[in-house]
Amino acid sequence: MDEDEFSMALGIAPEAVFGTHKREKNSFRGISTRKHLRILTASAVSQEFLDEICELSALEQLTLEWPVTAESLDGLARLSNLCKLRIDSPRNITDFTPLLRLFNLKHLSIENAKHLGDLRWMRPLKDRLEVLWLDGSINTTQKLDSLDPLDGFCFQELSLTNVSVKDKDLSPLITCRSLTKLSCAKSVSNFEGFMMLADARPDMACSWFSPDNWPGRKWKR
Repeated sequence: MDEDEFSMALGIAPEAVFGTHKREKNSFRGISTRKHLRILTASAVSQEFLDEICELSALEQLTLEWPVTAESLDGLARLSNLCKLRIDSPRNITDFTPLLRLFNLKHLSIENAKHLGDLRWMRPLKDRLEVLWLDGSINTTQKLDSLDPLDGFCFQELSLTNVSVKDKDLSPLITCRSLTKLSCAKSVSNFEGFMMLADARPDMACSWFSPDNWPGRKWKR
């Protein structure tokens, strides 16, 4: 393909700094030539598609929309300028540690990740992330073993929408001193857990801190 043919298939001009592309068969071919791209939203991301994306060294923001069928995130380590990353439904990804090599990453969003139950791999991100979203999908609950690996993280915002936590323990978030906004499912903890966190961190906002959202329960301080 020449440059014009790439433009027609990709819908992204050669000099574009912002682009979107939904893969249909091999329609992504040539996206690695779009070296000026700084923001990209890609859908139906296969491994070959992701490998080409990982050649775009200028990328600062990358969104991988459903469905993500790639099996490895290794190539993302080459995106040294990446500061914001969203991955929606990475059903085949079992190793998320390549994200640790994104040293400028500030905002990380992972939704509906089948193999994300254990968060211990995230510890090296403790002093880097400003925003962390670990959400389930509309129809699928994201299951996490524990929030203990997030103890002391510097993030300001944490989202756990449609998430269940096996040990129901919110106490690790007490030491996240910059955390002021917690958006989460009721299933993350229980009444006592939310009230404990509310007492320990009155500076933190969370809808489940209000006893009014727990009919029949009364918090005794």
